[in-house]
Amino acid sequence: MSTNSLQQHGNEPTRGNNIPDLVMTTTDLNINGLEVTDKIGDHQMIDFSLEVQDSNTRTRHKQVLDYKRANFELMKEELGSHNYEILMSNKNAEESYMILKEKIATATEHHILKKRVRPISNPPWFSQEIKCLINARQHSYRKLKRYQTEPHRQEHIHACRAFKRTIKATKRNKEITVAAQAKTNPNSFYKYGNHRRLKRDIIGPLIDSEDSTQTNNKSKAKILNTNFTSVFTHKDLTEIS
Repeated sequence: MSTNSLQQHGNEPTRGNNIPDLVMTTTDLNINGLEVTDKIGDHQMIDFSLEVQDSNTRTRHKQVLDYKRANFELMKEELGSHNYEILMSNKNAEESYMILKEKIATATEHHILKKRVRPISNPPWFSQEIKCLINARQHSYRKLKRYQTEPHRQEHIHACRAFKRTIKATKRNKEITVAAQAKTNPNSFYKYGNHRRLKRDIIGPLIDSEDSTQTNNKSKAKILNTNFTSVFTHKDLTEIS
């Protein structure tokens, strides 16, 4: 199960001394209040609550930094006005990083404007021609449902076939173009390959310093951050001549 990023919840028997009922989730989902309750027939029920995030709650626009309208000169002056030797004195690597991160975030907020962009969810091979064919297919389907005649049925069949042919040809041409430009434009190649992946790797459960398993993303980030910062050493700046 660990190789597939799955986690088993509950090890109590539900039919005699056997455990025929399994509750498995991916490691990024949380199961709360799992308990074995009353019997129904020869089985006992498993009661639990599952925390999931609604995938339909999407914003139509999002705010991103507009670097073309940024004032980097003023940003450089603001960052250079701080005395980092005093700010980071007697601080470890993590604390010094957080101070620098806060100063950069403040300067970014002051001198880099934001713009609204619409999230792009279409596949990389999507085109205006395919969009028109989708509209034509939907239009022919509505006419078929309304009139229920043989000419309208044939029209809808032709619209569906044209849509499928165009999809196949567009995908094939896109993959040929990406493969031909793999050496000159590797970013496009890997971007298209990542888009075709059905499963994305996630970090599995981690064990913290108290030997307890953490599955929450925030807790796993803290464990990794603590491990990364532990390899740095703090230098005493007072001894530098």
